[in-house]
Amino acid sequence: MSMQIQDSIFQLPADVQEIIHVLEDAGYEAFAVGGCVRDVLLGRTPSDWDITTSALPEQVKALFPRTVDTGIAHGTVTVLMKKEGYEVTTYRIDGLYLDGRHPSEVLFTPELREDLRRRDFTINAMAYSPRTGLVDLYHGIEDLEKGIIRCVGIAEERFSEDALRILRAIRFAAQLGFEIESETRLAAQKLAGNLQKISAERIRTELVKLLISPYPELLADAYEMGLTAVFLPEFDAMMQTEQHNPHHCYSVGMHTIRAIQEIRPDPVLRIAMLLHDIAKPLTKTTVDGVDHFKGHVPAGSELAVKILRRLKFDNDTIARVKRLILYHDSRPAAAKPVLRRLMCKAGPDLFPDLFEVMRADLLAQSLYRREEKVAHNQQLYVVYEEILRDNECVSLKDLAVSGRDLIAAGMKPGPELGKVLQQLLDDVVETPEHNTREYLLNTLSR
Repeated sequence: MSMQIQDSIFQLPADVQEIIHVLEDAGYEAFAVGGCVRDVLLGRTPSDWDITTSALPEQVKALFPRTVDTGIAHGTVTVLMKKEGYEVTTYRIDGLYLDGRHPSEVLFTPELREDLRRRDFTINAMAYSPRTGLVDLYHGIEDLEKGIIRCVGIAEERFSEDALRILRAIRFAAQLGFEIESETRLAAQKLAGNLQKISAERIRTELVKLLISPYPELLADAYEMGLTAVFLPEFDAMMQTEQHNPHHCYSVGMHTIRAIQEIRPDPVLRIAMLLHDIAKPLTKTTVDGVDHFKGHVPAGSELAVKILRRLKFDNDTIARVKRLILYHDSRPAAAKPVLRRLMCKAGPDLFPDLFEVMRADLLAQSLYRREEKVAHNQQLYVVYEEILRDNECVSLKDLAVSGRDLIAAGMKPGPELGKVLQQLLDDVVETPEHNTREYLLNTLSR
């Protein structure tokens, strides 16, 4: 699964070249470093550019008119060039990682070698400057060519310093289509339990990057290596739950992975697929050799909320994922009245995503009646588009009258007014031609 390395000459952005040039002219060393170098070698466009230098933070600040002390204690100064900011960090050696998360102290060093040695993986431990060229002391190029994720130095030491690197190894493998080198993999398995020391926010960030990567199926590797047991034990339960049912040919966990692969790499959609069957292990029953999972949808929507809160997701993501799970197993008839009722209940904003979730779910099932299911899903979408084309009302905001209209007609503000609006909406959802101001106001006087 390795990617071919590009032989093209480095083309640093003008701002990065300028920062390096200013530092070098002042007598210091300076290099683009880390992920940006890796990405250029792979022919990818870096999302950001980091610069490392022998200059101390105060010396960096003295050379540039606009800087921000973004991480001064760790040697990082953000240099502002026009509207962009670039992190410039002094070569450093990290002290002992007593808590498995943060170095107890940071020591500055004049040696680039020492700075590169503290980094996580060989492919992230390369540096480049136009004057010096590529500095690759730990065989990062070789590992890029082989498609390997390998720790710099001794893997157990790197993972003991910061346990999040264990999950980052899987994430980088999934983003790049690489394999994890055997010693690195063994060390990750051995120290997987240390992930419990890592904050939920940092775990969440790496999990999302893994899910939206080109190879989200490496979530199975995270399970096999014991990583998910620490931060997502519910997924382990899914991997261990078989589905003896005509509609399925995988365990709940492998069905989940297949479903993630079948949907576009949008964070909310892939999180929804990760959790859409999360309660199946809790609701499984077997009758005459056939497994059933009655009630897994409402139970799953509530369990998903607990998991996402545990991982510190934002409220909007939580609310949207909950609704997608709650309605993902809906099987409405491909008829306008039925679909209008479901749109009204679930919320019309949900539907474009819901169709994708429903389709990914069925494509991850067995071949049993698959063509029929896919055809029905497509027909549902056709009916949905007809509802949109005909501007049929499925929400209060599209109702021909508002609360103000009802008050003007003599109703008093309060709970009763809301009930009346809902009754009018229910009427219009059943009979779209009733959505006129005249008809609805006349209904009030009957």
